[in-house]
Amino acid sequence: MLDVLLRLFNMQHTALGKTVSHKTRHERARFLRRFFRDLVDKAGFRRPPDPRNLGQKHVQAMVQVWQRERLAPATIQTYLSFLRGLASWLDKPGLVRPPAHYGLRLEEYERHEYAQRDKSWRAQGLDVEQVLQQVAAFDPRIAACMRLMHVFGLRDKESVMLRPHAHVVPFAQTGLPDVGLNADDYLWVKGKGGRVRWIAIDADAQRLALAQARTLVTGQDASMGDPARTLRQNLRRLMYVLEKFGITRRAAGTTGHGLRHGHVNDLYEQIGGVPSPVRGGPVLPPVQDRAARKAVAERAGHARLRASGAYIGSVTLARNRPSDRSAEPPCG
Repeated sequence: MLDVLLRLFNMQHTALGKTVSHKTRHERARFLRRFFRDLVDKAGFRRPPDPRNLGQKHVQAMVQVWQRERLAPATIQTYLSFLRGLASWLDKPGLVRPPAHYGLRLEEYERHEYAQRDKSWRAQGLDVEQVLQQVAAFDPRIAACMRLMHVFGLRDKESVMLRPHAHVVPFAQTGLPDVGLNADDYLWVKGKGGRVRWIAIDADAQRLALAQARTLVTGQDASMGDPARTLRQNLRRLMYVLEKFGITRRAAGTTGHGLRHGHVNDLYEQIGGVPSPVRGGPVLPPVQDRAARKAVAERAGHARLRASGAYIGSVTLARNRPSDRSAEPPCG
């Protein structure tokens, strides 16, 4: 029955009238199959129920399992969201209750919307150029993708799918208003939700990264991904190389995504004139802060200004920072 439901509904967004990405479909299907297995393996049920008979006792039991396993708040929120989707497919819209109903404390399910620390490579003591040189000796194509993430603030998927020839166009072809003219050439990037953004190519490091990337692709319309691999395989290769060189949250305190964090934090400082809140910067006047956050949100490809806080932190973080830094305890 679960397979039938997945075939019928898994491509649909649970709240909006649109389809979801292949990544979301894969993760949702994998979770739901594991959920019913875990009801037996971890929650003590004799057999997994028919999805049509899913009830509160099953959800409650699995929430207790997640509490024991100390899953991250974001993970629990995602799992509950997937279960709400399943409930909607079964025409049981109220089946999954708010997290507090299952005894979850606020800190166990509330996501941190704003960054609490600088996740960039620099903040973790990593020399970006040194790492990229080492990676280039092992896999030049992956190193070029990582460099594009670094100088343009791209997501991993965006860097792999980028076409270094075809996606660079003169300003006149962007359709942007003349007030937005910041460079002769712009990079076309298609991000999450199909949102397109244009990034001004206004730095030598960006031009160099594109020049290096162009030497590795096979034609004018070719993307950065290895043509012998599928998109999924190229993304796996990128993850493999990052892990091989120790760029993981456990080993280095950051991931490949840290290149994107570093780029947009640098951008905030460039626009605002001071370091971002997660980098210890002071509180900016609201107009300046908003302008810098708007630039960060646009560069990262987010429609909401508030999304910038996930990279640079909140104004509250800067406001609550002790003014007398000599009184702060030394870092461990």
